[in-house]
Amino acid sequence: MSAPTQTVSTSTLVHDRPPRYSAGRDAAVIVLTLLTLVWIVPLVFILVNSFKGRFYISDDPFGIPLGDTFAGLQNYVTGLRLSGFLRAIGWSVFITVGSVSVIVLLTAMTAYYITRIRNWLTSAIYYAFAFSMIAPFQMVMFPTSKVADMLGLATPWGMIILYLGFGGGLSVFLFAGFIRSIPLEIEEAAYIDGCSPLQTYFRVVMPLLKPTAVTVAILNAMWVWNDYLLPNLVIGRDDRYKTIPIVIQMLIGSNGDKDTGAQMAMLVLAVIPIVAFYLACQKYIIEGVAAGAVKG
Repeated sequence: MSAPTQTVSTSTLVHDRPPRYSAGRDAAVIVLTLLTLVWIVPLVFILVNSFKGRFYISDDPFGIPLGDTFAGLQNYVTGLRLSGFLRAIGWSVFITVGSVSVIVLLTAMTAYYITRIRNWLTSAIYYAFAFSMIAPFQMVMFPTSKVADMLGLATPWGMIILYLGFGGGLSVFLFAGFIRSIPLEIEEAAYIDGCSPLQTYFRVVMPLLKPTAVTVAILNAMWVWNDYLLPNLVIGRDDRYKTIPIVIQMLIGSNGDKDTGAQMAMLVLAVIPIVAFYLACQKYIIEGVAAGAVKG
C-alpha cells in the first residue's frame, strides 16, 4: 500500500521562501536614508535652537536646551512682537493661495488647448513655455522689477500676476504631459451626450487632472511661500506688504546685532503651514503617480 501523498500549494512555497538578497535594493535604502537625514537634520536644528537663549545658540548650536540655556517660548514671543509676523502671515497666505489658484486654473486650460489643437501657433506657445523653464531668474529679475513698477504691479495683487508668469512654464509642461495620456474617445463621448467644449473640460477633463493639479499646486505653493528674492525686489521696500521670508530676514539686524533665537522661532512658524499642506495632499501625489503608471 503506497504512502499518502501531500500536495503543497505554489503560493505556500512562494511565501515560505526567504527573500533574495538584493545589493541594489539595500544600497538604494541607504542612499534614501542619508538623503532623508540631510533634509530632516536642519529642521531639527532649527526647532531645537528656537527654544534656546539667543546668546547660547552660537556657543553650542547643537546642544539640547537645558537649564539656563532653555528659553521656553520667549523667542516666539519676541519674534512676534518685533517682526510683524502676523501681518506677514496674512500677506503670504493671500499671495500663495491666489498665485497657486490662478496658476492651476489657467495653466491647465492652456495645456488642454495647446495639446488638443495642433498647429504651428500652439507648438510655438508650448516651446515658449518650455524655454521659460530654463531661463534663469537672475537674467530677468531687474527688468521684471522695472516693469512691475511701471505697470503698478508692486502690490500683493500684482505679485499674483508675476508668479503666474514665472510658474506657468513648469505647470503647462506637467499638465500637457498628462493630458496627452487622456483618450480622445472620452471627450468625444461627452460631445455626443450634448456637452459643450467648456462643459467637457470642466466636467470630464478637469476631474481627471486632479492628481496632476494637486502636484502642481504643491510645487508652486512651496516655491511661492518660501520665495524671498521676487517679493524683496518688487514690494520689499513697502512695509505694508512684507511677506514671511522678508520679515525673517529683518530679524538678522545690522552691525552684528541679531536675535538668532527669534529668527529660529519664526522659521519654525513659517515651516509649519507648508509642511501641513504637503502632508494633507501627499496621498493625491501618490495617486497621481500610480495613475500615470497604468495609463497606456
